Amino acid sequence: MNTEKKINLRPIILQLLGGAVGGFLAIALFFYMMPSQQISMTTDSEEDSKFTHLTKNYVGVNFGETDFSEIAQTAIEAVVHVKTTYYTDYDNPFYNYFYGGGADAKPLEEEASGSGVIISEDGYIVTNNHVIEDATTLTVVLNNKKSYTAKVIGRDQTTDIALIKIEETGLQTLKFGNSDELKIGEWVLAVGNPFNLTSTVTAGIVSAKARNLDILSKSYAIESFIQTDAAVNPGNSGGALINVKGELIGINTAIASYTGSYSGYSFAVPATIVQKVVADILEYGIVQRAMLGVTIKEIDDAFAKELKIDDLQGVYIESVTDNGAAKEAGILAGDIIVKIGGQKIGEVTEMQEKLGQLRPGDVVIVTVKRDNELKDISVTLKNQKGGTELVKNSKIDILGATFAELSEIELTELNIKNGIKVVELKSGKFLKAGIKVGFVITKVNDKKILTTNDLETEINISKGGVYIEGMYPDGTISYYAFGLR
Repeated sequence: MNTEKKINLRPIILQLLGGAVGGFLAIALFFYMMPSQQISMTTDSEEDSKFTHLTKNYVGVNFGETDFSEIAQTAIEAVVHVKTTYYTDYDNPFYNYFYGGGADAKPLEEEASGSGVIISEDGYIVTNNHVIEDATTLTVVLNNKKSYTAKVIGRDQTTDIALIKIEETGLQTLKFGNSDELKIGEWVLAVGNPFNLTSTVTAGIVSAKARNLDILSKSYAIESFIQTDAAVNPGNSGGALINVKGELIGINTAIASYTGSYSGYSFAVPATIVQKVVADILEYGIVQRAMLGVTIKEIDDAFAKELKIDDLQGVYIESVTDNGAAKEAGILAGDIIVKIGGQKIGEVTEMQEKLGQLRPGDVVIVTVKRDNELKDISVTLKNQKGGTELVKNSKIDILGATFAELSEIELTELNIKNGIKVVELKSGKFLKAGIKVGFVITKVNDKKILTTNDLETEINISKGGVYIEGMYPDGTISYYAFGLR
């Protein structure tokens, strides 16, 4: 027996209609209550017609300006791949046992690479010092794959900047911008050759300025890095950091990472420092370092309370150096430097960056706070030797050492009549030769050495190489010989 069950569709249709009407009313209510001027589209000019400007809560933000294709194309033509070879001693017992090694082993040839930025049509290129340091051969590869042998014009360990050159004309360049005008949050591009991947461009913003990472570890080092979140990896060192105008505003130098690869933080040497280093190398052959002659301290909240001051801006002067520029000008221990050359100084790194742009002999107005009053003091800056004249280039710089003259007590203890001691070593001829801190130089090329000037004179007149005699504090007599090229 067949039975047929009738379905009443009326309630279902009514429910669907009710839902549709309710949804329509909810949408209408949403648009009725939403402020009508929260988002508006404007066109400032034909050039900007494709851009959308958000107003009211987002005034001034222009999300359309993230097309960096034109400036990126220009940048990659001016950023080069720097390839180096260098020798290193392989002092690994396991390796030496199976493959030979030890004192008689020949150094191994290694390869490395980084980036550089063409700053002149005739082939001058800026890169990092650590990219080309100790290189035995230096090769530059352009974006068009043309390859050149480059020579080192000059380098500065205290800023990690070097200048090299290739023989070519009509090259694409990047012009320097003013890194002092950079604002936190501003768009920037990083251009380089990470992991040997040529012509790589990444984008980010300026995350912070005047960062001190304590990575150069050199006397008189200047660390006032631009921090960005543009992705930078090994191989990017020496590459360009540019702004949205396509101007070079920094040289990418370092990343903060636990893995050795990009982890969100990258750092660049500001263009204002790079320009000054390059200009000094080209004009004088050596970077001119201006010294104020003070020891300084950062002002934090605890120290401000100790000083009984409310303003944490500025740099506190702990002491002034005898015969230094500051003391001669009348600056006192306890003063707080708030401006140099009219530029506000909020912290130590900003002060170092400003002084890094000046030279010995420059006269600058230093504004200090003393007894809660501001005083403008005219200061003539000095060089590292205490004079106001510009420093001349010397062969002694390639030794990579700092020296001190011996006191009468030290001479007596060592039972010698003359000599100077090595008090600091960095990359250079001494380190490669095996000379250690504490070594006392008594003779160079059989000439007695009494002062640092004696050493400098002998090194400068030496042709080809030098022969050094001396001793260590424990009485060990040692001899070293090396070439100066």
